[in-house]
Amino acid sequence: MAVSEVATRPAGAARRGYHPALALTVIAASQLMVVLDATIVNIALPQVQQALGFSTTDLSWVLNAYTLTFGGLLLLGGRAGDILGRRRVFVAGILIFTLASFLGGLATSSGWLLAARALQGVGGAIAAPTALALITTNFAEGTERNRAFGVFGAVAGAGGALGLLAGGMLTSWLSWRWVLFVNVPIGVLLAVLAPLYITESERQPGRFDLAGALTSTAGMTALVYGFISAAQDGWTDPTTIGSFTAAAVLLAVFVSIETRTRQPITPLHMFADRNRAGSYAIMLSLAAAMFGMFFFLTLFVQDVLGYTPLRAGLSFLPVTAGIIISSQFAARSLPRLGPKRLMTTGALLAVVGLAWLTQVSVDSGYVEGLLAPMVVFALGMGLLFVPLTVVAVSGVPPHEAGAASSLLNVMQQVGGSLGLSILVTAFGTASRNEATTQVADFLRTAPPEAQAQFQQTGQLPAPWADQILAHGISTSFQLAVAFAALAFVVALVVIRPQKPDLEPAQGFATGQP
Repeated sequence: MAVSEVATRPAGAARRGYHPALALTVIAASQLMVVLDATIVNIALPQVQQALGFSTTDLSWVLNAYTLTFGGLLLLGGRAGDILGRRRVFVAGILIFTLASFLGGLATSSGWLLAARALQGVGGAIAAPTALALITTNFAEGTERNRAFGVFGAVAGAGGALGLLAGGMLTSWLSWRWVLFVNVPIGVLLAVLAPLYITESERQPGRFDLAGALTSTAGMTALVYGFISAAQDGWTDPTTIGSFTAAAVLLAVFVSIETRTRQPITPLHMFADRNRAGSYAIMLSLAAAMFGMFFFLTLFVQDVLGYTPLRAGLSFLPVTAGIIISSQFAARSLPRLGPKRLMTTGALLAVVGLAWLTQVSVDSGYVEGLLAPMVVFALGMGLLFVPLTVVAVSGVPPHEAGAASSLLNVMQQVGGSLGLSILVTAFGTASRNEATTQVADFLRTAPPEAQAQFQQTGQLPAPWADQILAHGISTSFQLAVAFAALAFVVALVVIRPQKPDLEPAQGFATGQP
């Protein structure tokens, strides 16, 4: 770069000048890393459980620790980018995420891993909203920006599939620790390249609603902890009651703060519009079912069917393919069919797929027992994502469009954490009851040497243990059906989109967000 160019470069401009392809690569790669982390860990869960001594109910915290902090601080991360500068905050988020990944890969105890996963969520919440916002800073409005949004959306959509494959390969070929270590070189490279090729945004005046962000995150964490405690120790346990009480108090304080502060982290007036509130409720309910489905089926295909991590990752690819295919159909059909038809059809397919999965048993095979219901569920979810986004941002002033779409993402993360904890509670109760039956059957039919080993270890052999796991999973899916059914009712009764609600769909119809 010439000296004159440096002298005339605007403050905050990238030091290497304007390189849109490199800038977009850095932004898209960061989004891929954050999205990929939501699924790459799933495949490694059985290995994590064995290595660090998690119970099945406590294992859900490996996912919840990430999604709770990610969802709870997502809006605060977006606000920080506006106030402090998006590139600066973006780099900070990537570095926090990278450090947390490194620490998580070194974990030697369950508490250590959970703390690292929570810190990963903090980094993701800082980096993810600023990554999307940086596209508006670095690309001119029109074709260039639309193309960048298209690449960003494609990477975000492919992240789930890549996470499943990468998680399977890393766990099979190296160890479960590499599903975390893999982020370290990528994160360091992105943090180095971002100041070179990404232009800084202008700082906007504003205030941080730290009290709102912290009370909402703490309240949801206490609520999730209460459900998981109930799964292990029962509903009358003092820890369970205390957790639910703390959750009620913290969430009440959060609502009080948000109604009184001038710049709330969660603009509650967004929920005043029935269509927007309905889209948030649908996302909350379906995320609750979806996170639970991935969690339990990951355990089932590896612990009951005996799949390797790599084969387990491959077994979920039809789900990703179904979501991509049906979401493309929804994008092209939205102006013609309207969001309500797509939402109700998608929610109904999700109900059917999950109801089918309630029939899973220890004798179920992958092709005849899992593949078809997973694909039906995936097709339903794909039909929902585009109309949910369109309705969520429809009629919102331009300066609040980011908050409206970010709230939809928050609902997905929070709904997933809350729903998984509720499904784990159902799983724990059903498993305990089934264990009583299976232990009695084992002591009646097993040979003396097997019974002696059971008395020493407390571990039932595979046929009986698999029956307990399958029964608990089947029962949890019954509750997942209820979540999907709630989403269907909301789509049918609450959603009443007007014709202007279809205007944002024109970009989606051409493959652009």
